[in-house]
Amino acid sequence: MQSSNPVLNRSSAFAPGQGQAYPGAAPYGQPGPYGQQPGQGYGGPGMPPQQQYQSADSRPMTLDDVIVKTALTLGVVVAAAAVAWAAIPTSLVTPAFLAGALVGFALAMVLSFSRRVNPVLLMAYAVAEGVFLGIGSKFIANWVGDPGIVVQAILATMVTAGLTLATYKYFNIKVTARFTRMVMVATMGFAGVLLINFVLSLFGVGTGITGMGPLGLLFAALGAGLAVFNLILDFDMIEQGIKHGAPQNEAWRAAFGLTVTLVWLYWNLLRILAILRGGD
Repeated sequence: MQSSNPVLNRSSAFAPGQGQAYPGAAPYGQPGPYGQQPGQGYGGPGMPPQQQYQSADSRPMTLDDVIVKTALTLGVVVAAAAVAWAAIPTSLVTPAFLAGALVGFALAMVLSFSRRVNPVLLMAYAVAEGVFLGIGSKFIANWVGDPGIVVQAILATMVTAGLTLATYKYFNIKVTARFTRMVMVATMGFAGVLLINFVLSLFGVGTGITGMGPLGLLFAALGAGLAVFNLILDFDMIEQGIKHGAPQNEAWRAAFGLTVTLVWLYWNLLRILAILRGGD
């Protein structure tokens, strides 16, 4: 079973298949995917204690690893957004906004298709995404006439993510293959529509789906809903990665995947609040 988040999809650490535990599920007599000897998983009974945690690759990932690295990545996003909001002059707002969006997208593609997430590239992505969000948030705050709307969107994102996690854990939501496929198809379709809209905008054609009108509200609500479903899938994949002994460095991939989804959720919630409030 795989997440619709392409970041977590890239690694088998988050998608154990055919009922095989990751990563010590190689056929008997063959080495595991990270060089373990036959029959040796991470911390398995066949591995001597002194060899169990010799490197970041051999130590299993923990929930604390994911939390710390996600907090660090999101912290860089917030810091870069604050700097962009306060320091970028009006004359450079549009180029900086476009540069942040394009550089962030390019780095996201590189990280998504990398076999191993490079923390330096991840921090560069966080900076680019922060510039994009900082300028975009300032524009929306000015349109509404109240900078407090950004704080409201951040709190709404935290509450939504927390409720999603609580619902997933305490209601014991089962992430089935059918549910995963449905979310994946819907997410890809939504992204495709946004891509077509961007191309059309280059030729001066406005569809309104990224605007601040009724159609923009509808698509922002759809985007926020899909982000919630993606969070459920990502929580499940991270839980599976921890359960099956994914290596510690995969926590960076988990942090990247959660950052992508949470940023997406924040941006759509901000737009929803702004549209409902209306501009000055």
